Amino acid sequence: MTTGPAAMRRPPGPAASAPGPDAPPKPAAVLYVGSVSHQRRAPRAHRLRYRIFSMLLDLDRLDDAVRQTRLFSRNRFNLYSFHDRDHGERSAVPLRVQIDRLLERADVDLAGGRVELLCMPRVLGYVFNPLSVYYCYARDGTLAALVYEVSNTFGQRHTYVIPVAPDAPGAAPGTSVPDRAPRAIEQSCRKRFHVSPFLGRDMTYRFRVVRPDARLSVLIDAFDDPGPAVAAAPPQAILSAAYGAQRRGLTDGALLRLFVTHPLLTLKVVVGIHWEALQLWYKGSGFRPCPPPGDALTVVRLADIARPHDRFASSRFASSRFSSSRFSSSDSKEVQ
Repeated sequence: MTTGPAAMRRPPGPAASAPGPDAPPKPAAVLYVGSVSHQRRAPRAHRLRYRIFSMLLDLDRLDDAVRQTRLFSRNRFNLYSFHDRDHGERSAVPLRVQIDRLLERADVDLAGGRVELLCMPRVLGYVFNPLSVYYCYARDGTLAALVYEVSNTFGQRHTYVIPVAPDAPGAAPGTSVPDRAPRAIEQSCRKRFHVSPFLGRDMTYRFRVVRPDARLSVLIDAFDDPGPAVAAAPPQAILSAAYGAQRRGLTDGALLRLFVTHPLLTLKVVVGIHWEALQLWYKGSGFRPCPPPGDALTVVRLADIARPHDRFASSRFASSRFSSSRFSSSDSKEVQ
């Protein structure tokens, strides 16, 4: 996709004010502990729910992150580790540089703002991340874009780069209200990648994301693309997936506890994917073989992001069972 004119790029905001003298420095990495849920409505109904945890890493401070605990390393073996080549284009180019290049194609200029990556770490050297999310912030702290890195179990990967509307609710810092469900950012794009052998690619994704704070949530609905005769009908999600979690400090004690409560997490993710697939096959869901790999990148330009009147950003989705409030205080027991 060609890059738009410079005039279409998001203007950088003013520099964020420095923290007060009593404010603690923002850590280079934190943990998010919670659960992932899937609900399939077609071709066969199916539900699943698993406890997982992730790390949120500042791409400019990866070396600082490993200094927070002796049990976490970068590009070398440890109980937990992060390897740069597990993400992005799997090259020696720094991840931050890769993300800046992708954002340039979407006409987004962070003007030096930070980029944070939400992903599972390697556990005893093994990792598989079905979804990794890059939160890309402008210099003033406003969430300017989201990059969704999707991997399947066939060794393929696809990246969706989607700007955040400048006036999107929940994009600006400090928009969360204590004891209330945070505002979710809504985005949409066409599905371009084979993930499940029980779903086709002629679908549309709708993302709802709450920027990381004391808690976070990532919610994805997949809709069949309707024909002209039913385009005006309220869409029904074929698949709804949700990840909700609460923040924890990245410490030796926290990592040891997670190794006990979530043993071999990343291996269990892969085993769980195949176990759920076996159940879907047993229920009679049609199997679609993995097609040859195609373009590994989808870029939505800032000028083309969905407007409130568009079909996949409208209030018709308000009836979805997965909402940002699902992961508020009601999930506190799950992640203890």
